[in-house]
This record gives sequence, structure tokens and C-alpha cells, in this order.
Amino acid sequence: MKRRLAAAAIFGLSGSLVLAACSSSPSSPSSSSAGGSNSGATTIKLVAADYGTGPSNSSQTYWQGVADSFHKANPNITVQVQTIDWNDLSSKVQTMIQNKQYPDILEGLTYAQYVQDGIAYKASDVLDSATLSNINPIFAKAGEVSGTEYGIPWTTSSRAMFYNKKLFTQAGISAAPTTWDQLKADALAVAQKTGKIGFGLPLGSEEAQAESLLWFLGNGGGLTDESGKYAINSAQNIATYQYLQGLVKSGATEPDPATKNRTDLWQQFAQGGIGMINGSPALIPIIQKAGVLQNSDFGVVAVPGKTGPLTSTVGVADYVVALNNDSHQAAIKAFLDYAYNDQNQLAFDNEYDLLPATTSATTSMSSNAQFAGFVKNLSTATLYPSSQANWSTVLTAIQKQIGTAITGDPKSVLGQIEQTATSGQ
Repeated sequence: MKRRLAAAAIFGLSGSLVLAACSSSPSSPSSSSAGGSNSGATTIKLVAADYGTGPSNSSQTYWQGVADSFHKANPNITVQVQTIDWNDLSSKVQTMIQNKQYPDILEGLTYAQYVQDGIAYKASDVLDSATLSNINPIFAKAGEVSGTEYGIPWTTSSRAMFYNKKLFTQAGISAAPTTWDQLKADALAVAQKTGKIGFGLPLGSEEAQAESLLWFLGNGGGLTDESGKYAINSAQNIATYQYLQGLVKSGATEPDPATKNRTDLWQQFAQGGIGMINGSPALIPIIQKAGVLQNSDFGVVAVPGKTGPLTSTVGVADYVVALNNDSHQAAIKAFLDYAYNDQNQLAFDNEYDLLPATTSATTSMSSNAQFAGFVKNLSTATLYPSSQANWSTVLTAIQKQIGTAITGDPKSVLGQIEQTATSGQ
């Protein structure tokens, strides 16, 4: 699985919609017709992130299947689907927006900037009341701007800590850690007695925001304060990175976390090369595919904090936003109501080992032992401040810069990111 329930993270999870590369501008009358003899036909454009790892599980296949099924029941509406690799999604969509080639539905990126630009539909404009009320309330709330929901969560995730029971046994460790100091001692024991990495610390550009937020939460910090204002350079966060500096210098982690991405370290954990790492349900199929660790060889527990396990882990959601493109509101609404049914929700999340965004589908998945713990933590998750209009800019700054706080001055590095976050506000 790729990403970023970006983005999108509760304990650690994390959707996609699609647009044709050659969409016409909102002022073009040709974009409102599917062509042919049916003059009442409408074409809408869907742009989404690709969660797949190759042709066999491409999100293009998933979304095209949903679109084809929808079209059979709604022959006057055609859905053009385009999925884009996560690495290219932000830049390609930004180019579309700059060229006024708006998709009707966009999934996988933040939504607040489109609200600020005045081109986003309210969620209530493009979902019927039954569908809207079925959306997970925590993530629905996070989709609000000034008290109105615009961002509609499509898929969710949460984080927990995975540990290798085999390496723990070899290192003489009897139980998983619950505090930072216990984690450090256990990581050093694994490193010294097995020659493996004790704790994997991915602070590279792929998902440094999730790893950092997990550690911030463990020390009473976060990306924002209680009022919702950015607080990236808070005293708690600076102290957290000072602790991480010591953790790395002690030899408890890989040598240079700022260069290590989550995907690479997850693969290394699956191969038996790391004692502990924070992860989401998407790590489980990676472990199973590697074939090195059996289900009984690894455990999943709450992420350790400074003095005890986190009571609120990182939760992630990938959001859908509908854009006011050629007044296709009715067609957009018909498709989204269809896409959010339980069958489509569960099919997507089972394919990519994520969690649903609707209450009914989440209830169905909670009986699955593999996902039950992650589902349970959704109700208390801490989310990214995605309703902030500049969150995409802040996210990029975190991904590119925060890892350097391991070798540099945490106060200076976090201060620079905070300046990016608050400039112009």
C-alpha cells in the first residue's frame, strides 16, 4: 500500500478518485455531455490516488469497476476515472487546478484550499442525509471548515506498535514496552544481542508527519494546541526530538532516520530485521507476503509514550472533495451515494488493508481479528489538522525538514516549520 492517509493517521491507516488527463475547463460546454444521441447524458470526472503496488491491484481497476457498475444503474451518467501515483498526485492535481481543468470529484488530497478558493461543494450538497449520517463522526468533524463539512472521508487508518517476538525472545525480553525508556532499553537489547535494528524510526519524506506526531503525542504535544492553532515548536515537541536524538545516538535505531522511509523499514521489519516499529494494518499483508514471520511471531500493542502507552494514537483519513464543475451536482451526488455503500467501502479497504469511513462498514470490519484493535482506536484518534487551508504546505515542510532535527538543533528546525505554518495567518 502507498502513502499517506496524506496523506492519511489514527493508529495508523489511511482513498482515491480520478480525473481524465484531458478534461475540459468549467466554461467548456462539451464537458457536460457524454456525446451520442442522448442529449441528457452527463460525464463527470473522478481523480484519485492509486493505492496499489502494481497492475494486479491498481486502484484504477477498483474505481473503474465501481464506475461501470454505477453506469449500468444510471445509464445517463458516465464517470471518467483516472488514478495517479501518490508521488505525483499533488503536483498533477495542482497543475489541473491552475489550468482550471477541475475534476468533479477528487480524493486523496487535502480539501481546505478548495474551500478557500470557493470551488468546493458542501458535503450536504453531494450526499443524501442517510449517507452523510453514516460517515464516521470523528473524521466527518475533521472534514469541516468553519463548522461546515466539505471534506468527506473515504478511507481511514490508525497506528500501533508492532514487535518481533522472535527477536524479543533472543534478547531476553518478556513483554512489549509501554514507555519510552522501556522502548529504548528493549531496542538496545535487540541490537546488542541479535545484531538487528532495535527500533525502526522512519523520518524520511514519505511519512515523517505520522512518526513525529506519534512521538509528540507521547509527550503531551502535537501539531496544534487545544485551540487548534499550530504549535509545532512547542516545548513538549522540542523535548521530544531531543529525546529522539539520544535514542538514535545510543544505537537503538537505524543510523540515519531522516533518510529512511516507512515503506522501506516496514519491508525490513517483515524480513525479520527490526525489533519494533510503528505501523498500520497495511503492514500485516507485507509481513504475510514476506513469509518470514508467522502471525504468532509478531505482536501489536499501543504505541509507548513517555510515561505510558498512548490513549489517543494517530488516525488518518483520505478525503473526497467535490468541486463545482459545470454544475454537475446531481450526477456527483448520485455517484457518491453509490460509492459510499458498504459493499464498495469494504471491497476497497479489504483490497488495501485500510479501514472504512462509514459507521456501518466499520462495524462489519470490527469482527475481523486482524483489524479489531485498529478499529477500536478510531474513536479516540488524533487527526492531522487537514481543515487548515495551508495544511498541504505545512505537510510538505514537515516531510522535507523535520528529520533533520535528529542531527541539527530541534528548536531551530521545529521553529522553521512553525514559521511556515503561521506565516500569513
